[in-house]
This record gives sequence, C-alpha cells and structure tokens, in this order.
Amino acid sequence: MGMPAHQAEWTADMARALPDDGNRYEVLDGELFMTPAPSYRHQAVLARLYDVLYPYVVQHSLGWTRWSPADIEFSPRRRVQPDLLVIPDTGHGEPETWKEVKALLLVVEATSPSTAQADRGKKVTIYRGQRIPEYWILDVDGHVVERWRPDDDRPEILATTLEWQPDPRIEPLRIHLPDLFAARTGRKIQGPIEPRPT
Repeated sequence: MGMPAHQAEWTADMARALPDDGNRYEVLDGELFMTPAPSYRHQAVLARLYDVLYPYVVQHSLGWTRWSPADIEFSPRRRVQPDLLVIPDTGHGEPETWKEVKALLLVVEATSPSTAQADRGKKVTIYRGQRIPEYWILDVDGHVVERWRPDDDRPEILATTLEWQPDPRIEPLRIHLPDLFAARTGRKIQGPIEPRPT
C-alpha cells in the first residue's frame, strides 16, 4: 500500500525476484515499497493523459510514451515503476528492454493516500537526483498537478493549465486540467484537452 517493507537493504534484483502477486515493487534508495495498481478512477485520468501525450511525443519525435508496469533501474538501490513515462529518443532507436532505459524525459504518478508519502518524498529525491526534466504528481482527488523540476525546492501547483515544452524549438503541449480531471467524474468532455487559449 505504498509502504516500505522492513529489511536492512533492498536491491532492484531482490525486488525483481519477488512473486508476481499483482502489486508493483519499487526500491527507493534501498527501501522496498509495495504499491497496488492504480484505482479505476486514477486509471481513467492516466488513460486520458496518455491519449494527449502520445501523439505529441510522436509528432515531435521526442521518444516513447509508456505505461506501468515498467522496470526502470537507475542503480541497484533505485528501481521505479512510474504510472506514465516518456523515454527520450537518444538517437539509438527504440529500446528493446527496460534495462536499456537509463534516462526519462517525463515521469507521471497518480497519487493516492497510500502512495502520497513516497510520491512526494523519496520519489521527488530520486527523480531530482536523476535529473528527470519533469515529474508530475497528479492529485486526482484534489484536481491539481504538482510539477517538479530538478532544481525546484518545492513543486509548482497547477489547477488550470499544464504546459509542457520539452524542447524549446517546438510548440508546447497545453493541457486543460479541468477537462483532464473530468475523466474521473464521468462528465462529458467538451472538445479536446489541448490546446486552450491562455
């Protein structure tokens, strides 16, 4: 439930060896965290966000948009499974295995009461330490996005528009957050999520 399991020191290999019981296991600086799959409501918002990110990433040849379960190992003490992630195109073609993925362009976590402590604590430390350009925490119940960048001391809290511009040479992606979070309430979406005039 997003809680650490007690043992002196966990490694990515040890977590990988655990039985496949439907939970996701992450190693956050040597601590094992077990996280259940996102709730249906959270998955609805994540699916909507994926539908917006995927064509933008493809259109601008930025890389590859993927879902969890993933197996991103930054080091033996750091194994994460983000809800959504964008793998950058480094010019070597699409990775064939998770082991080849050593950098991420974007990480997204849909937080819940059981994962909030890790999402806003150890994962912030890890993603900032790995110099991930952007880490978004979707607060599905609060209808806001907490955006972290590597040098931030605190997140930017966004409730209306989320703008992502991973390359200054391309137009930014603008996501109207009330429409994004409407996916969880069952309200009919009025038009596309992006772009919206600002």
